[in-house]
Amino acid sequence: MKKANYRNENTFGPIGAFSGIIVFIVGVIMLFSSLSGLILVIIGAFIGFSFSSAIVDFDKKQIKFSHNLFGVIPIGKWVEIAPNMLLGIIKTNTTWRTYSQSNRSIDVDRKEWRIVLYDQYKNQKMPVQKFSSLEKAEEGLTYLCSQLGLKRA
Repeated sequence: MKKANYRNENTFGPIGAFSGIIVFIVGVIMLFSSLSGLILVIIGAFIGFSFSSAIVDFDKKQIKFSHNLFGVIPIGKWVEIAPNMLLGIIKTNTTWRTYSQSNRSIDVDRKEWRIVLYDQYKNQKMPVQKFSSLEKAEEGLTYLCSQLGLKRA
């Protein structure tokens, strides 16, 4: 079986993931002195390691958009790829903002290109893969279209 797993993004964004990892590390350190550190380990692992991904099964012609809880438990359902579905590229501009205790804001901007699966009515079904440049996205789209037998949007 030929499958590909494409990691899309952290569920809680880059700032949430960093904060979750810090809470996880503090919880591991606290485990040496108290069992209450276990709560911090669980919360930190959930926030720090959860992410979304798309799994493509080329043999069965299926795609699964999943949220991976704690980084290892995939939650999602398989979608059959119909011959009248399309694949296309969209540009996304995402800004993650957080505030410090001194009320200063920290912005993290991301400009990415994503390959998206469309249904027969040209409605977006799910993001499949993300890239940092248009050229790489075009190469990825060509590969996925040839492997899945789909047309470009």
